[in-house]
Amino acid sequence: MRVAVYYNNKDIRIEERPIPRIGPKEILVKVVASGICGSDVMEWYRIKTAPRVLGHEIAGEIVEVGAEAEGFRVGDRVFVSHHVPCNECRYCRRGYHTACATLRSTNFDPGGFAEFVRVPEINVRSGTFILPDGVTFDEGTFVEPLGCVVRGQRVAGIEAEHSVLVLGSGVAGLMHIHLAKIMGVNKVFATDISDYRMKAASEFGADVVINANDNVTDVLKDANGGRLADVVIVCTGALPAFEQAFQTVDCGGTILMFAPTAPDVMVPLPLYDVYFRSAKIVFSYAAVNEDITEAIALLRKKAFNAVGMVTHSFGLQEIQKGFDFVARADRSIKVIIRPQD
Repeated sequence: MRVAVYYNNKDIRIEERPIPRIGPKEILVKVVASGICGSDVMEWYRIKTAPRVLGHEIAGEIVEVGAEAEGFRVGDRVFVSHHVPCNECRYCRRGYHTACATLRSTNFDPGGFAEFVRVPEINVRSGTFILPDGVTFDEGTFVEPLGCVVRGQRVAGIEAEHSVLVLGSGVAGLMHIHLAKIMGVNKVFATDISDYRMKAASEFGADVVINANDNVTDVLKDANGGRLADVVIVCTGALPAFEQAFQTVDCGGTILMFAPTAPDVMVPLPLYDVYFRSAKIVFSYAAVNEDITEAIALLRKKAFNAVGMVTHSFGLQEIQKGFDFVARADRSIKVIIRPQD
């Protein structure tokens, strides 16, 4: 089978590997669509494990089922989660599933940018979901990222009466904007420096879009009745966004750190201001069953416009073009790879 092996953002090579052999409690999935995640082009994050086959936003069809694998059959259309928790450790028992060591070590073999993947037993048991009729494979690639957004907004405690400010209108930011409006949030504000992404933010529901190079605090207050934002969601690793988050959160508000920084980056914390505003800073990473189930329901009901976010698709042979689009982040939203093409 063909696989796309990541060496760095500018060096994705198509190589041949044997189709993985499955064990008795495993399944083999033909990957029909696989989304390129923003984390796939975070070179500081990916280069340390290169060369490897990336791709974790997958949808496909089961083509082989192990003799002892239960609940699935050949021909089932599925989404498969690459990271799954153990559901037994102290973190899982306390609801912090994404801090589970098992979740950080599980994956499918070899990765979603391949024609086929072997799904290990724990992923079959806890991370494989049937795609409902009417949910396309392209929409299925949104299950994982949308689940992450669902979890993030739950962690942030977003409510309809809140004002929400999304810093960074890449695909993650757009998903936060869109989901907040779906959930009935009255006022959603967004920032970016790209005209393309600012236009997309407006199209996906932002009530007011602010150029991040402007005085975001003043514009926000003018548009929000003199108040700052109840919830600020940081969807970019750009350092000025973290400073803006601390400046724009209202008293008693919440800052959701949805995007990571490189490990050697230190973000100054204006402790005095945050302290006297009684603001909370929370973090969210990955998604688990509860989040994924909700994401699938949103896609099934067509409440979430996944199709409208897909701007490009490429066969596996042209995956480098897809990575180039996502890395530039100036003329694309969601880029999907079709390994069978």
